Amino acid sequence: MKGVVEIELFNSPDNIIITREIYVVSNASVWFINKKPATLKTVEEQIAALNIQVDNLCQFLPQDKVGEFTKLSKTELLEATEKSIGSPEMYQFHCELKNFREKERELENLCREKTTSLEKMKQRVERYKQDVERYHECKRHVDLIEMLERKRPWVEYENVREQHEEVKRNRNQIKEELKCLKEMQTPLTRRIQETEENLRNVDMRTRDINAEIRNISQKCKEKQDALEMKDKQIEEINQAFRMKKDEETNRQKKIYQTQKIIEEWQNELDTMAVCENLQPQIDAVNTELKKLQEERANIDNDVSDLRAEKANLEREEKRIIGRLGQLNNIMHMKEENLKMRFRDTHSALMWLRNNKDKFKKNTCEPMMLEINVKDSRHAKYIENHISANDMRAFVFECQEDMETFLVEVRDHQKLRVNAVCAPAESCAEKLPSRPIEELHRYGFFSYLRELFDAPLPVMSYLCYQYRVHDVPVGTERTRDMIERVIQETNLRQMYTAEERYVIKVSSYTNQNLSSNTCLREAQYLTSSVDMDERGQLENQRQDISNTLKSLDARLAALFDRQKLLEHKDNKLRQEKKELLERGNRRRQLESKIGVKYDSLRQLEQDAIDLEKELQLANVKIKEINKQKAELVTELMHLMKNIIPLNIAKVGLVLQMTRVTAEKGRLQSEYKAGTVQLRAAQQRFNELDNRKQLLYEKCIELLKQARFVCRLGPDQDFPEEFQIAFQTLPNTLEEIDAFLNEEKTRASCFTGLSASVVEEYNKQTQEIQQLTEYLEEKKNELNNYKQNISQVKEKWLNLVKVMIEQINGKFSRFFSSMQCVGEVDLHMENEEEYEKYGIRIRVKFHSSTELHELSPYHHSGGEKTVSTMLYLMALQELNRCPFRVVDEINQGMDPMNERRVFEMVVETACKKRTSQYFFITPKLLQNLTYHEKVTVLLVYNGTFMLETHKWNLKRFKRRHRRLTRMNE
Repeated sequence: MKGVVEIELFNSPDNIIITREIYVVSNASVWFINKKPATLKTVEEQIAALNIQVDNLCQFLPQDKVGEFTKLSKTELLEATEKSIGSPEMYQFHCELKNFREKERELENLCREKTTSLEKMKQRVERYKQDVERYHECKRHVDLIEMLERKRPWVEYENVREQHEEVKRNRNQIKEELKCLKEMQTPLTRRIQETEENLRNVDMRTRDINAEIRNISQKCKEKQDALEMKDKQIEEINQAFRMKKDEETNRQKKIYQTQKIIEEWQNELDTMAVCENLQPQIDAVNTELKKLQEERANIDNDVSDLRAEKANLEREEKRIIGRLGQLNNIMHMKEENLKMRFRDTHSALMWLRNNKDKFKKNTCEPMMLEINVKDSRHAKYIENHISANDMRAFVFECQEDMETFLVEVRDHQKLRVNAVCAPAESCAEKLPSRPIEELHRYGFFSYLRELFDAPLPVMSYLCYQYRVHDVPVGTERTRDMIERVIQETNLRQMYTAEERYVIKVSSYTNQNLSSNTCLREAQYLTSSVDMDERGQLENQRQDISNTLKSLDARLAALFDRQKLLEHKDNKLRQEKKELLERGNRRRQLESKIGVKYDSLRQLEQDAIDLEKELQLANVKIKEINKQKAELVTELMHLMKNIIPLNIAKVGLVLQMTRVTAEKGRLQSEYKAGTVQLRAAQQRFNELDNRKQLLYEKCIELLKQARFVCRLGPDQDFPEEFQIAFQTLPNTLEEIDAFLNEEKTRASCFTGLSASVVEEYNKQTQEIQQLTEYLEEKKNELNNYKQNISQVKEKWLNLVKVMIEQINGKFSRFFSSMQCVGEVDLHMENEEEYEKYGIRIRVKFHSSTELHELSPYHHSGGEKTVSTMLYLMALQELNRCPFRVVDEINQGMDPMNERRVFEMVVETACKKRTSQYFFITPKLLQNLTYHEKVTVLLVYNGTFMLETHKWNLKRFKRRHRRLTRMNE
């Protein structure tokens, strides 16, 4: 949604059209000048160029600013009037005067301060003269001390230089000895290197022989592995022959066993008697078996039915457990949402769950956990209605419990949590102001309370605090007929599909004022648990569990009966089997004997020729033995080759031992020489370090001596120092004694330093500079006074003329109302230009005196009339293109309102006056209007015609018709 405001300002040659588009959602504005996009700064520059001052109460005076206008100080009123009707240079002169006066004060204070400082400095210089004379006497002793201190480092430098030369000679002597020792070590070093070279050569030859030995050994291992493989092949051939032999032995055993079985069965067949009649016994057993089978079938049917029923119950139990798991997961998700958004509230929740025994009455967890929305699509209505602070608030039934909880979590644990107390008298069962059925025709389908479930304390608090039992929820149909809903239902709050409406009654017009906001998406209640469903599921789960236990008991009894019947069945079947076998034994024996004869013939045909198999095995073994002989021959040849290599390896090892021993002897001799060399080297290093330290000390002492004498790097020693040094002692002891003596004398002149002379010279120089600076500032002050005099004359002339004009018009306006009013220029001090101001004095009653316009002496109507007449006095003098006055007549009585309106019309309609906008919600009847006055009536209300139905011609025709009818 957006709103558009457009203003057209007169300008030559082309008018300026300024447009502002206001966007509600983003709270942003877009500006246009003559339909082209522009910035706010550009718009402000255009307005300033036309001398439009929105913040100047002399140009723009809304009703709520009348009090501020009367509170304007005289100075502020003068400046506002200058900006509004004065010439551009008038306000500029005023600003310059204030600036000049400020600088004039600064210069006067500066000249006063500098004159005082100059006198004090002159007095201080007189006191410094005696100290300067004593300082010069002390300076002579100090100069001698300084010369002694200059010579002392040179003497110290010379002493150290002599020590350096001595150490340098000793160092050079040790250096020669060190050179001789190094020359003696050179042959030993060379012989050690030759020995190491021999060791490397022997080691290389040894590694080559070792590599060749490893190569031959690898080949030997391969031959040995091949021999082992041949042995395995021979063993496999022998194993195969043994298996053939065992197989033939088993065949002979099977033939013998088969012949024996045939003989036994034949003997039994020969001795078997004629078959007896067993049919009656078999029929009796069959009858008994039939009864058992029928009973078992019935039991099987019962078991199947019970199992099917149990399976159905188990599936239902699984479904219920799954659904309970989903509900528990939803509660977990809600707690995780709470923990993520309000960590302190979650910590307080954990504490509450572990300490519920500390509370007297029931306590409810945060509302976002306790509220369960029946349909997730309705969660946004509850969340938009309940504040976020209450969504995370704990609900208590007892005020004392709530205080105990807050002391613990807020004061002790420093957690930021919210808590509320449910009303003492439960509001959960409150009835709405009207049944929801009466609102169905407007698209409402429910009250907020019916969309969710919550514990009794939570529901009671929400009904008491948010009246959820009396806030209806509607649909898009409600949104389409919202104006009718507001007019006919007198509801104060309601929801449509995507918006919330709040209706208030205007205390000004007694009309309904509605505001609507878009609903934000739900954040806390998107996952809800139906507690009724959860309770029902728990009950169903318990019932199913009990039923399953009963079914298990019945199934166990049936299974026991099944086992008993199965045992009887097996016994009867065994009896029947024995009877049948007794009748079928002869036929079976004849059949079995025939089968065994066939098996015997097959065994006789599967005979194995062991002689032939043995010959084949021997041929294979002989061939493998030939291959083994070849491998042994190759292995012996490799063994012969490896023996000389091992002999050579032993020789090289002995040679390496001899060379290593020679190297050790040479290293021992070299080490003894190295110790002597190292000792000499250490003595050399010590002397060299000492020489270097003495050299550095000489350099440092020389630098110090040259520094003390203030000599440059390349500057020669001055002849004047040489002459002065000749008269001074030449040893450090004598110099130190002379220094102590002179320092003692110099110490008698206490409290003196070079700063005395410096301060004396500095003060003398500062006196001269300050005298010149003071003269310069006095000239500058005279120039400022001259400038102030010139600008003051120009400004006062303009201001006095302007105030005379305003006073004339202001007095005339008041006289026409039988009252007295004056406007004059007020000043407390002629030189304080920032305190100049316009004073308005008025008298509304003949019995009173003229009083300055103020909120303490005059009523609201008097202040309004005075303000309006002052603005009228400015009207003809105004330089701005237009002026705006908003509802200024609200505080006037009818007589003053009529008089002021006539003055406004008369003044605003004169030639060469700025455009005048007078905004008011009401006007008196029978007012006098001018032909240049344009009256714009703005209507707004429930019976206002829509824009497309407005027809001016038809209105005029109707007006003429009504006029004729009245005539």
